[in-house]
Order: sequence, then structure tokens, then C-alpha cells
Amino acid sequence: MTSDDRPGERAADNAAPGVDEELREDRYVGGRDLTRWRTRVGDAIAAFARWVGARMGPYTALVITLLVGLALVFLLSVAAVEVYDAVADEDGVAGIDEPLLLFMLGLRSPGLDVAVTAFTDVAGTIGMPVIAALGMVALGLTRRSWTPVVIIAAAGTGSLLMTIAGKELIQRERPPLIDAVPPFEYSPSFPSGHTLNAVAVVGAIAYLLVLRRTSRGARIAIVGGAVAFDALVGMSRVYLGHHWFTDVLVGWILGALWLALLITAHRLYLTIREQPRHRPAAIS
Repeated sequence: MTSDDRPGERAADNAAPGVDEELREDRYVGGRDLTRWRTRVGDAIAAFARWVGARMGPYTALVITLLVGLALVFLLSVAAVEVYDAVADEDGVAGIDEPLLLFMLGLRSPGLDVAVTAFTDVAGTIGMPVIAALGMVALGLTRRSWTPVVIIAAAGTGSLLMTIAGKELIQRERPPLIDAVPPFEYSPSFPSGHTLNAVAVVGAIAYLLVLRRTSRGARIAIVGGAVAFDALVGMSRVYLGHHWFTDVLVGWILGALWLALLITAHRLYLTIREQPRHRPAAIS
């Protein structure tokens, strides 16, 4: 019999429902094989991931990769502090903070204030956990896999840690309350947690949805919808006077970087899962 028919391997596959479907449905995006790495660095990282996966299992390797990513989260937050210090003067990026806030003040109206407040709450401390939970349950059950649960949970955890680290390190004050729409917020302003969480969590859900779409138009629509949502969440924070624009800008950047790490971790997981199927056949 061949290596693919070994009882131990069949038992491993049966113990992880949805694995075959993951390898069949999640491996390719628009014809690109996510288990193939085009650079030497990528090949080296994939080789190390296979080594870990062979000894500890694919899910353990995925969790380890995400934990390493969480360590990088702290470094990203520190880097954000350095970037902020470099631009937080009147001639830098921060120079647009006050003018943009004044522009938003001119757009306000009672009805629009209520609508924007309701929208921004979707990405708040209640709305975003609900979205994440629904995504984990729906995708985990329909795909019969823990992979979506791990990825979305990691997206939310990482974005929360970045938000806490940034706020504690910088302690930037929010715009004056006189320029803000109630209910007021009093935690440090930098970075925008609503924005960062939206990019990471909604981005992770969008990525998982894109993996199962064969239509290019559907993939574009999903990505476009996620980008539009994240952009509107960020600008809603400025409109309401709850954040400066640079808080939102760093939220977008850190969220995108964390999402890139999550996608890389998932690609490594698929690479580990796919590897045993390409062993040379052994006759017994």
C-alpha cells in the first residue's frame, strides 16, 4: 500500500473533520497555490513549519505560529510609537489632524450624528465581539473545522493587545470633548481600537470567505466590502470627534500588518497539511 493509505494517517484525517475539504477548497485563490512559496525566506519558513508540524501536529504548529505573531504584535506597537513620535508635529502627518476634525464638524447634523454613532458601535466593544463570534460559529460549523475559530479568535486577540499596548505607551489625549459627539470616551486616543479591530477581525472573516469563492467577481466584492467597512469605521471615529486622524491611520496600518501575519500563518498551516500527500509512494 502507499504512504497515503497508512492507518495512522487515515486516523489523523478522520480525527480532524473538514481537513480534506480545507486542502481542496482553501488551497487555491484565483489559481495561486497558497502552499507554494516564491522566495527563499518563504521556503525556509515553510520548511521550519513542516518540521514543527511533523512533530507536534498541524493545529499545534498553527497555534505556535500565531503565538510568534502575537510577540511581533508588541514590536509592531512599539514601532507605531516611533512612527508617531516622528510625525507628531505641525509639519508631519499629524498636521492634518485639526484641519480634518474642523472639516468633519462642518458636516455634522443631528440625524447624521445618530446614524454615524450607530454605525461606529458595530465595531465597538460589543458589536465587534458579536461579529467575531458569529463568524467563528458559522464558518467553524459549515467547514467542520477549528481553523476559522483559531484564525478569527487570534485576529481579535492580537488587535486588542496592539490597542492596549499603544494606548499605554503613548497616552495621547483625545480631541477636546467640546468637539466630540456623545457618548464621550475617556481612554487614551492612540491608536483607534475600533479601526484596528475592524481591519483585523473583518479582514480575517473576509479572507476565509474569499478562499471558498471561485468567482473573481465574488472575491472582489468581498474584499471591496471589507475595505469599505474598515474605511468607514475609521472615518466615523474622526467624524464623531473621538479620535484624531493619525490614530485612525495607525489603526489601519497595524490592522493590515496583523492580518498579513494571520494569512501567512494560515498558509503555513495549509502547507503542513498538504505535505504528507506528496511523499513518494512506498510499496509494502
